[in-house]
Amino acid sequence: MNNAMKNRIYAIGLLLIIFVLFANVSFSQSLRSLVNDGVEKYKDKKFPDSEVNFKKGLEKAPDNFNAKFNLGDALYKQQRYDEAIKSYQQALQMSKDNESKAKTFHNIGNSLLKSEKVQESVDAYKNSLKLNPKDEETKYNLSYALNKLKQQKENKQQDKNKDKNDKKDQNKNQKDQDKQDQNKDKKDQQNQNQNKDQQSQQDNTKQQDKQNQQAKQDKNKMSKEEAQRILNALKNNEQDLQKKLRKFAGKRVATSKDW
Repeated sequence: MNNAMKNRIYAIGLLLIIFVLFANVSFSQSLRSLVNDGVEKYKDKKFPDSEVNFKKGLEKAPDNFNAKFNLGDALYKQQRYDEAIKSYQQALQMSKDNESKAKTFHNIGNSLLKSEKVQESVDAYKNSLKLNPKDEETKYNLSYALNKLKQQKENKQQDKNKDKNDKKDQNKNQKDQDKQDQNKDKKDQQNQNQNKDQQSQQDNTKQQDKQNQQAKQDKNKMSKEEAQRILNALKNNEQDLQKKLRKFAGKRVATSKDW
């Protein structure tokens, strides 16, 4: 191979190296520009716009930690906590040092706390402090989450006790109602029996009155028959008496002598 050919190959190789370096620089500048623009929009509280920038950056570099972590922040500010947690968890897989991992666990804890997943947020804050024990903000958030978890447990116990007492009162009320119903049924039965006794007594009274009336009628009937017999007897006696009187009328009555 002559020198001319060697020089030509060397020149082509040099051009390729320059092209690759230029492409990488251009790519890096484009990714950095997108992420930086997203950060500026985030600072201006233009969270949906910053989300768009971070997603465009991830299209160019899906494994970029900063773009994924910042996307989680933008989603968190829009109160899309479940999406933010997912983005932070992906960023956690891309993190290279303990500081980045600690920050990511901290933000995961914040998102979980906002989602009322208090126990899970406590675990996230503890993981963050294992990686960065001096982080005061994480310590404060952990303390807050622990107090909230304690309050939740107390409220749950109070609700449990309330349900227990409500059930106890309900059973007592039911027993009282059952007792009242039993007393009412007993009273109704007594009233029913009393009404039956009264009705039976009335029926007996009617029957007795009917019998008395019949007896009275029979007595009156007997009295008429008896009166007729007496009348007949009187007639017979009168006839006998008249016979005797006529017999005495045929005789002279003795008179006293006129001296």
